[in-house]
Amino acid sequence: SLKELQYAIRHCLNELKKKDEAIKALKSDLVEKTSIIQCLYSQLDKYKSIVWQSTSSTSTLNRYKIKASPHDPVQKRLKRNAISAEPSSLNAVGQATFDKSERLVPKQPHTKTLIRGAILENDFMKHLEDCQIEEIVDCMYPVEYSNGSCIIKEGDVGSLVYVLEDGKVAVTKAGAHLCNMGAGKVFGELAILYNCTRTATVKATTHVRLWAIDRHCFQAIMMRTGLLKHSEYLEFLTSVPTFSGLGEDLLRRIVDVMEECHFDYGDYIIRQGAIGDTFYIISKGNVEVTKRKSASSESVVIRKLAKGDWFGERALQGEDLRTANVVVEDREGATCLVIDRQSFTQLIGDLDSVKQRKYDEVPELSKKSDGFYDDLILEDFTAIDTLGVGGFGRVELVELKSDPAKTYAMKVLKKRHIVDTRQQEHIKNEKVIMMDCNSDFIVKMYRTFRDTKYIYMLLECCLGGELWTVLRDKGHFDDSAARFYTACVVEAFTYMHARGIIYRDLKPENLLLDTRGYAKLVDFGFAKRIGFSRKTWTFCGTPEYVAPEIILNKGHDLSADYWSLGILMFELMTGRYLCTITQISPYVISIFSPPFSGSDPMKTYNQILKGIDMIEFPKKISKNAQSLIRKLCRDNPSERLGNQRNGIKDIQKHKWFDGFHWIGLRKGTMAPPTKPQVT
Repeated sequence: SLKELQYAIRHCLNELKKKDEAIKALKSDLVEKTSIIQCLYSQLDKYKSIVWQSTSSTSTLNRYKIKASPHDPVQKRLKRNAISAEPSSLNAVGQATFDKSERLVPKQPHTKTLIRGAILENDFMKHLEDCQIEEIVDCMYPVEYSNGSCIIKEGDVGSLVYVLEDGKVAVTKAGAHLCNMGAGKVFGELAILYNCTRTATVKATTHVRLWAIDRHCFQAIMMRTGLLKHSEYLEFLTSVPTFSGLGEDLLRRIVDVMEECHFDYGDYIIRQGAIGDTFYIISKGNVEVTKRKSASSESVVIRKLAKGDWFGERALQGEDLRTANVVVEDREGATCLVIDRQSFTQLIGDLDSVKQRKYDEVPELSKKSDGFYDDLILEDFTAIDTLGVGGFGRVELVELKSDPAKTYAMKVLKKRHIVDTRQQEHIKNEKVIMMDCNSDFIVKMYRTFRDTKYIYMLLECCLGGELWTVLRDKGHFDDSAARFYTACVVEAFTYMHARGIIYRDLKPENLLLDTRGYAKLVDFGFAKRIGFSRKTWTFCGTPEYVAPEIILNKGHDLSADYWSLGILMFELMTGRYLCTITQISPYVISIFSPPFSGSDPMKTYNQILKGIDMIEFPKKISKNAQSLIRKLCRDNPSERLGNQRNGIKDIQKHKWFDGFHWIGLRKGTMAPPTKPQVT
């Protein structure tokens, strides 16, 4: 009947309404779960794209968990792995100075413009210098893919960066669509920094034309252009009488602080009678020097200057009244190398006093002469427990069979893994440097052993554990505790830098506490003896801690360690924050927060390149601590505290360390913030 039909319709409508509400609730739940998954992926991605992927066993991973009661959240924190490219050295200069004509690929002007524009729009590559971009454009070669082809596959090892000239591609991650890209876009740039796995998949959705360059060619360009420019600048300086008598190390430091400035045709670089504090060397173009004999007379050309000539040198010595005009006469303009008096004085001090200064001899690495360890063999030790497991091998707690009271840490490294990742030079540096270092703030290495599969390093055992564990448990350190642990690192750096050794892998994970509670540097896999005012080129470190010059392949020196010291201070005082995820209660993701941190390494590097001035400091970091961090984390290495005329003493004398008992720290009489409970 009609009544029954109407009832049936109403019933169906009610059922549809209920299903609509159920669908709406499910969609809302899906959005929330998707948000949770993205949060988890964001944290997971921070530990991808690394050379040293962790292969920890389940039992080892359990070390990093804090057991909680059923009512408490479980806080998890993953140790960060360091990354490294294949080691570079000046022995590679022969490769770096490749014949550009052999790699040059002819291109139409509009193609060059497109590639250059794509590079300048890329967050990372836009920071490269013009001469480097020009060579990269010249050396890129063409690649084509048909519709549906996989250009980059997530998880694969990559070495190419691409510029899309024509067509479209789709980017996915873990099966989820991220974005589409068209002509004029760069992708895959992380692969030109170091050997890493791809973090996303890129597929062609039309026929595409690309331009590519590989990591070896890119790094060769970066190294070659940097060395050539440095060499040219150094040659300019040695021709200036003002700098006669200065050693090569000082001249190299001056080169590092000089900046290029371009002036257009007709520009006055300096004016007669003006106050000036800047010294100039012409690197390109021509200028005229003119002078007026009186205020009413016309300017007369005294002489002309060209590439390699200089002017304004008296400004560095305090004579700041300009006695002539310098005007650009070259129609294409002129480029000068510039240094101002303040930068010069901060870097090396007063010129006359520097010339008269007598320099102490560089202290050599002091060999630990203890014949006790020379006669020991691997079979003299018994393994007690496993302290940690990683991609390269493991660390065992061992005791001497003849004297069980003597315990050590035995680092066991897999030879095959070392060879596969081309880390032989890093392992050799670690052995040589640690065997020769003798500091109370550096973990001691007593000797090494080897067999067919492994290399064994016998190390001082620091039973207080890792500083990152203490930081995890406490959440963050107050000013006093952070100051103590930072001072321990400063003492270690004082010892190493006085001997020309760069560390390059500072982070809480690499600081061990001895039984007293004092922090010691460990893991010297990236350490290298480079000398003074010399650069090295290998990309290595932990993403959140690497300095801008490492990311940009400009070559880096001891000052890269001061950048990482500032990052360490920030992390010690901010510690972790908890990302509560109700859907998987009782779990809480424990996230540690250095100032620069992204969902993947490339995002982290791009944040670093934006600089410390972009960071908003939390209130828990005191004003004095903020001041020191900002001075340590300057983009320009020459401006960093610790890398100026007084060296690391400038850090020790900073007001954050006012009243700190440095002598007590060195003698071991100062009470630490935490005394480990060793059983």
